[in-house]
Amino acid sequence: MNTNARLQTILADTPIGTVLPDIAQVNLPNWWLAGGAVRNSVWRAIFGENCELVINDFDIAFFDESGNRSQELSTKTSLTEKFPNYQFDVKNQASFARWRPGRRPYSSTEDGVQDWLHTATAVGVRLNIQNQWEFFTPYGLDDLFAGMIRPTPAHVHNPDAHNKASTFLSKCPHLRLA
Repeated sequence: MNTNARLQTILADTPIGTVLPDIAQVNLPNWWLAGGAVRNSVWRAIFGENCELVINDFDIAFFDESGNRSQELSTKTSLTEKFPNYQFDVKNQASFARWRPGRRPYSSTEDGVQDWLHTATAVGVRLNIQNQWEFFTPYGLDDLFAGMIRPTPAHVHNPDAHNKASTFLSKCPHLRLA
């Protein structure tokens, strides 16, 4: 089984498999579900109940040059109404740098996601219009499947990456630092 098929098999049996079709229905431009929901679902599937990392929210990144914050908020509201037990964090990567101090402007959703703190977090999944899974894995999936916490190249010396890694290790002792 290739790594994308393995990722799909794991995620299809989690809340991601439940919410992904509804996220696709919102029809945001160039969207990906990425971040902690994907990472934590995989690590919990691999390392079991001893891994206390859970889905805190669903990070949905998209890119719309002409979009505004109301687009983010209406999507969040719509998904929260459908899934009141889940939290959704919807961010337009085109406007991210305008309200997030110290961030460079992104040229695409993929540009934004690959700039996230860790390689295992910079993993995106989505459904296309044929309802088929698609994957964005700029650093591959080896670190994710191995429980390896590695900063992305832009964050090798970022204290936030180190602090987040410490949090992951405290909740999931099977993980390893790169």
